[in-house]
Amino acid sequence: MITIKEVKTKKDLKAFVKFPFKLYKGSKYWVPPIISEELKTFNKKENPVFNDADATLFLAFNNEEIVGRVAVIINWLEVKNQSLKKMRFGWFDFIDDLDVSQVLFNKIEEIGRSHDLEYSEGPVGFSNLDKVGVMTEGFESIAPMITWYNHPYYVKHYEAANYKVEKSYSESRFPFENVKPEFFLKAQELIKKRYQLRALKFTKTEEVMPYADKMFDLFNESYSSLASFVAITDVQKEYFKKKFISFVNPEYIKFVVDKDDNLVGFAIVMPAFAKALQKMNGKLFPFGFRHILHAKKHSKDVIFYLIGIHPDYQNKGVHAVIFNEYYNTFTEKGIKTCFRTPELEDNYAIHQIWKRFDPVVYKRRKTFRKEIA
Repeated sequence: MITIKEVKTKKDLKAFVKFPFKLYKGSKYWVPPIISEELKTFNKKENPVFNDADATLFLAFNNEEIVGRVAVIINWLEVKNQSLKKMRFGWFDFIDDLDVSQVLFNKIEEIGRSHDLEYSEGPVGFSNLDKVGVMTEGFESIAPMITWYNHPYYVKHYEAANYKVEKSYSESRFPFENVKPEFFLKAQELIKKRYQLRALKFTKTEEVMPYADKMFDLFNESYSSLASFVAITDVQKEYFKKKFISFVNPEYIKFVVDKDDNLVGFAIVMPAFAKALQKMNGKLFPFGFRHILHAKKHSKDVIFYLIGIHPDYQNKGVHAVIFNEYYNTFTEKGIKTCFRTPELEDNYAIHQIWKRFDPVVYKRRKTFRKEIA
């Protein structure tokens, strides 16, 4: 008999966050989240996303044993501003038992119908800066910290519940030695001269902060055409600055500005923290910080987290300026491998940017949808 329980207490929330530690125990490829950060994600007093979104968390039990979990999410900005009558769901994990997953799917759909929503889609987070998608390929590669990992059996559970593929994503990687400066060195000089652009270099996090709001504004503008995009609010900007920018080496943040100091392009690259997080096993204390700091300073793998170009400058080669800056930084740091975060497979413009580096797709993932009206 599978039962379901809404998460209402701190004890329940901690059990919700820690369930994957049991589900993926012994996995060489699953990367544990930082428990304290996951708890903050669902703390309505700390995460400003709850100003415009609701999330209800559930645990599934077989007798007294937790066997599944899900976060059922409504982003009201998405519903009201874009008229997308979508029930989001994420943090969706379960044992390989169709009865368990079906009980959780039923709860997702029940809540969606109670709010007159038309369809459910997942796994997704609150916004485009959250994790996305069920892995369908690449199970024997370690997961980056900014993606979800899942067992191969997950897909059959979506299919059994009559969910259909909504979006497809790919993740790729390429050795840094594939980056040949002749592809962009001369071009970036011409582009800077033609459009009166210059690249900004940072060595301290505090140097980044005066430009951070402009970066989030440009993110909103450059990503607005993507499916299901939800703009970052002013309150969320402050939250993300505190949560993410301190994790990033300042020299891995590249901005391009025009003659009036307006931001026209940006990119954020992160050190690969996955192996450090595995060593931490969810705990910052007493030694977790050491693993994070060591990876931040010494990791020879990097992840291209975000790249955005102002719509007025797209297809004008601004990315060549950004790549030139990274080439110099990565050469100095001795970087070996570059990874890319999940990108929509039909986002042909972004694929064109990377094609000269001969990237190899090593993971694929999908979101699934079901009509529930």
